[in-house]
Amino acid sequence: MARMSKLDRSVSGKVAIVTGAASGMGRATARLFADEGVKVAVTDLGRDGVEAVVAEIGAAGGAARGWVMDVRDGAGVARVVAQAAEHFGGLDIVVNNAGAVFPTPIDGADFEENWCKSLDVLLTGQTRVVRAALPFLRRSASPRIVNIASTEGFGATKYGSGYTAAKHGVIGLTRSLAVELGSERITVNCVAPGPIHTAITEAIPDEHKTIFAKRRTALGRYGDPEEVAHAILNFCLPAMTFVTGAVLVVDGGLLVRNA
Repeated sequence: MARMSKLDRSVSGKVAIVTGAASGMGRATARLFADEGVKVAVTDLGRDGVEAVVAEIGAAGGAARGWVMDVRDGAGVARVVAQAAEHFGGLDIVVNNAGAVFPTPIDGADFEENWCKSLDVLLTGQTRVVRAALPFLRRSASPRIVNIASTEGFGATKYGSGYTAAKHGVIGLTRSLAVELGSERITVNCVAPGPIHTAITEAIPDEHKTIFAKRRTALGRYGDPEEVAHAILNFCLPAMTFVTGAVLVVDGGLLVRNA
């Protein structure tokens, strides 16, 4: 059958950089991208984790190279992004996934330190990656930026002021950049995951996760990192030419459930 649509849904041959790609949603995204033919720059804080994901992708026949990168280090971010673009011959997709949690009560002795670390990693770090990537994205035929926020960007959990403020900020950053970069065809969108099985949630006992999920989500379970990865991939399709500034919630119905 001859195709009747004209927009392309294949990301094969594109180049993506994924931050926080050694575990959880970042790892799932790197693997999914590789499955779809994307050349993946895998970045994270630890060399062992980065190399493990690169090895997984290589063993499956995909294309990936890893870099140790701390999104708090502006010079390091600029260097790695440039090296990745040079190695793969360009850059089409940025996934700002790097994250960390520093829970502290407002009157805690380490509140200000943890507040600053939260904003630096979760919000300012995303701007560093975008700024470093822009010269290369401007040369792409279908440039895409996907920022990872959280359902904490719509609500709050006690002791999480820094995390919550940063995730609210990611949503605002996404919308602002969508407006700023729209004339250059660079789309900027956001995925807001809810309760997902990741390194951040692994310390929660399974029985507590089950109770929470059944009480708070429509689907009654935690999500898998790959389910978030597919949402990220959708924003990166060449066919997604008229979607920018959007926030896609991937939370199993957490935010829509009243009781």
